[in-house]
Amino acid sequence: MRKLANSELNRKSIEDFKKADKTPVIIILDDIRSLHNIGSVFRTADAFLIEKIYLCGITATPPHKEIHKTALGATDTVAWEYQKNVTDVITSLKEEDIEVWAIEQVDNAVFLNDFTPETNKRYALVFGNEVKGVSQEAIKLCDGTIEIPQLGTKHSLNISVSTGIVVWDIFQKLQH
Repeated sequence: MRKLANSELNRKSIEDFKKADKTPVIIILDDIRSLHNIGSVFRTADAFLIEKIYLCGITATPPHKEIHKTALGATDTVAWEYQKNVTDVITSLKEEDIEVWAIEQVDNAVFLNDFTPETNKRYALVFGNEVKGVSQEAIKLCDGTIEIPQLGTKHSLNISVSTGIVVWDIFQKLQH
């Protein structure tokens, strides 16, 4: 085995990324405090050609050096928009026939491994505050809730880790 050089990775240019067919997934970040988490989500969105990110509430927006530190340029490729109120974003997306799912631990949540996205639909995923999670107000507006199964004592994952797990899972299910 030989580690590949960056020149061998067939990376898209910014222009090619913007023209590429996107994975029919939108990420909604609501009240995310950590600029590093925001940057990490941008990088994950870039890796899987995610359609768009909505930044809501207290979530910071690019350009910001702390977001850039982890995004590594993904803020230049991934489409994003700031909206103050997450419930307005959810309502608007649902009016466009986009299914909106909160990523949260609630009664009657669908475990991620049991969630089967349909290839002819677009999805939006709501990720909430690092401490408080997705607000109950937002959860009520969603079409459903997805929970990442966890077996340890914490039952809590970092927001950027949760995003990576959920986006990868849905991405690979849509590819098959």
